[in-house]
Order: sequence, then C-alpha cells, then structure tokens
Amino acid sequence: MLQAAIGQIRFARDYTLGLLNATPQDRWFEIPGGMTTNIAWQVGHLTVSQYGLLMFRLQGRQDEDLELIPGKFRKAYTRGSTPSSDTAKQLSSDELIERMAAIHDRSMAVLESVAPEVLLEPIDMPYAAYPTKLGAVLFCPLHEHIHAGQIGIIRRAMGLDPVR
Repeated sequence: MLQAAIGQIRFARDYTLGLLNATPQDRWFEIPGGMTTNIAWQVGHLTVSQYGLLMFRLQGRQDEDLELIPGKFRKAYTRGSTPSSDTAKQLSSDELIERMAAIHDRSMAVLESVAPEVLLEPIDMPYAAYPTKLGAVLFCPLHEHIHAGQIGIIRRAMGLDPVR
C-alpha cells in the first residue's frame, strides 16, 4: 500500500507541476474576480500540507525543519489562512517553487526510509481510510489533487486555456 501511495504522490505532484508550468509566474499572486485564492497560496499550502502529512506526521518536527519551513511560512499557508495578492508580504513564485521542491524531495526520502511498523501508529485527522500514519500518507495525494483542481479553476478564471 505504501508503494501505491508513493506512486500516487508522484503522479499528483507531476500533474500539479504541469499546471504550474503552464501558468505565467507573474500572475501567481493575482486573485481573479469572484475567487478567494491564487496560485501562490495554493503552492504554499501544498508545501505546508505535504510537510505536515509526510514529514511531521512520520518523524515529528526535526531541528532542520525550522529553516526549511519556518513558522511564519506555515502560518501564511495553513488551512484557514487568507491568500494575499501582496507580493511584498510573501515569497516570490521562484522561491515558492524551490521550497515546494525541497519539501517534496525530503518527504519522498522520509517515505522511502520509513519502517513499516511506524505506518501503523495512530494519529488524529487529517487522514484517509485509516486513523494511522499510513492514513496521512494516503491522504497526501488526494489533498494535492483537490488543490490541483483549484489551480485549474484559478487558471480558467484568469482566462488561460486548460492544460488537459
């Protein structure tokens, strides 16, 4: 099941990156009319979420995590935070992509090395299917697909052509 989840996580990230690569970075902070979010917030949120679901859930907070994903960053993009179009108050699109890639790479390394018995340890929501660490891993690609859909809708609201 873990290998299937890893495959789904990779597929979801590739899909998201396809959407992001087809979106001009100078428009990432634009909140289209009638929308309440933007591409930059979606990227930041996916980064924070992947950290939480894969790294934090599986191994706890590590000392080096504070540099990679500081509290200010987590607070800006966590569930319930407010997307902003103010580029002066957040990382650039290049920095967001770099941080997203760094968290993804480290998360995948954690997944590749996790002991099977660790996956059976219980956790609280969010998770999918099982209230265990494996459930958090299973939720990760589902969550990313939800936000990939939002990225697609934002792109369409910007007047951009669909990717698929």
